[in-house]
Amino acid sequence: MVLNDEEKAGESSEEPKGQGLSRKNSHSSMCPTDDDEEEEDRKLELGPMVALKEQLEKDKDDESLRRWKEQLLGSVDLEEVGETPDPVVKILTLTIRSPDREDMELTIPENGKPTSKGPWFTLKEGSKYTLIFTFRVTNNIVSGLRYSNTVWKTGIKVYSRKEMLGTFSPQAEPYTHVMFEETAPSGLLVRGSYSVKSKFVDDDDKCYLENNYTFDIRKNWL
Repeated sequence: MVLNDEEKAGESSEEPKGQGLSRKNSHSSMCPTDDDEEEEDRKLELGPMVALKEQLEKDKDDESLRRWKEQLLGSVDLEEVGETPDPVVKILTLTIRSPDREDMELTIPENGKPTSKGPWFTLKEGSKYTLIFTFRVTNNIVSGLRYSNTVWKTGIKVYSRKEMLGTFSPQAEPYTHVMFEETAPSGLLVRGSYSVKSKFVDDDDKCYLENNYTFDIRKNWL
């Protein structure tokens, strides 16, 4: 969420892990790199999306093909599959977990804008914390769901981060994604209010949520 004391950006593998809990570390950077831009340019041109129900109905009398589809698609909940090709992803909650206090679970509004006046939450300076998101996928498989987060203080960008969540099939139960542990900065100069814009997008650059909010860093937890 915010930059640590050394203002270092962690970098590790971003191997997607679909159909379940993803705990892979993210790629963090102060700003997009040339490699990011080149990767965008190299994106494959994909064909039109087809409704998952239609895919499952095709060649259903072919036993070998049916088994292959089951292996490819994993545990799809047919009750959550719709007639249209577009996946539906709803980001439900954000939990802030720290060994210094009880978990803070925040419900994410559908429009991405918390209604409470003032900061959405407060971090204690120097504290270790982990962000945990829950989300639900229906209608179709969402491919390459990823999270991006940018933080500003007094209008200056101080932190930027991207993380791949993975590919997920429709199911009734929400998925849970645990980010890696971070440390809030400390010191008089870092205390104050921060503004955040976070997004959840897929491989087709479809945005499922843009979350805009503010948070504080203070000397103590509230």
